Amino acid sequence: MELTRLNDAPKPNQPLVTHLFTADPSAHVFDGRIYIYPSHDVDHDGPDNDNGDQYAMEDYHVLSMADFESPVVDHGEVLHLRNVPWASKQLWAPDAAYKNGRYYLFFPARDREGIFRIGAATSPSPAGPFEPQPSYIEGSFSIDPAVLVDDDGQSYMYFGGLWGGQLEKWQTGVFRPDAEGPAPDAPALGPRVARLSDDMLSLREAPREIAIVDEEGSPILAGDEDRRYFEGPWVHKYNGWYYLSYSTGTTHKLVYAVSRDPMGPYTFKGTILTPVIGWTTHHSIVEFRGKWYLFYHDSSLSGGVNHKRCVKYTELRYNEDGTIRTIDPYAEG
Repeated sequence: MELTRLNDAPKPNQPLVTHLFTADPSAHVFDGRIYIYPSHDVDHDGPDNDNGDQYAMEDYHVLSMADFESPVVDHGEVLHLRNVPWASKQLWAPDAAYKNGRYYLFFPARDREGIFRIGAATSPSPAGPFEPQPSYIEGSFSIDPAVLVDDDGQSYMYFGGLWGGQLEKWQTGVFRPDAEGPAPDAPALGPRVARLSDDMLSLREAPREIAIVDEEGSPILAGDEDRRYFEGPWVHKYNGWYYLSYSTGTTHKLVYAVSRDPMGPYTFKGTILTPVIGWTTHHSIVEFRGKWYLFYHDSSLSGGVNHKRCVKYTELRYNEDGTIRTIDPYAEG
């Protein structure tokens, strides 16, 4: 596999790599090294639409670095659409996990009927290449898988995205192509969660919806676009609490909610990241050597083209009460 080593160490709030367009970074620490699993934006000049057709990604690369003072390594292509038997197009935001002595790459793609499903691929190395399973995970749907391997070894998959991600189409448990989202004064749709089986390749149960509520315990409403869930779930643990962070979509923020239970309900707390250049915002949060970091993307590398994005990072800080300090990446430089 061909490796590309950049000459300079990455800088906060600057593109990790510039030789290709990257987005949706899922960051993990494996064997003391930081690995980033982004999507790989195709460099094309097609039009944007709410269905997300402009996001025509076909493959995945893995990035890594020894620390934040070291160059980023591009480990090259680790999985391509042509090698996924069940998928027809659009390898969108992935995630990775380690268990059972193997590394797992989870990824969404449209099946042969145009319905988004979630697939899995495996490798003996965190840098890939990854070998896809012959079919998607039974019972999976929509986009943006994020997997938490909890302290007790139980693994959870979080997923779901509105609009192009088709989450509205699954409200009855069956795909209904004409289904629309809830009314503005109705509870918003939440992300889905399911426990993974021990082999990490199947679900233990039917996915369930996560409730996101306000401080009084009332559901966040669909019309509350500053707080309601849109896409890009990520769950991490800090001081015994589970933090569910996600994108608000139309208001272009990263926000978060907390719970004592990985399956919720989660209580809304606030904003992590203010809007960035470009429509989408998608992220991950990881601890490395006693500090916490936010990986995110924007469209600055392409001058604002929504489907030509670049992955960045910045330090994430907590207040004494466990709340997260809001980050304005452009104010930081």
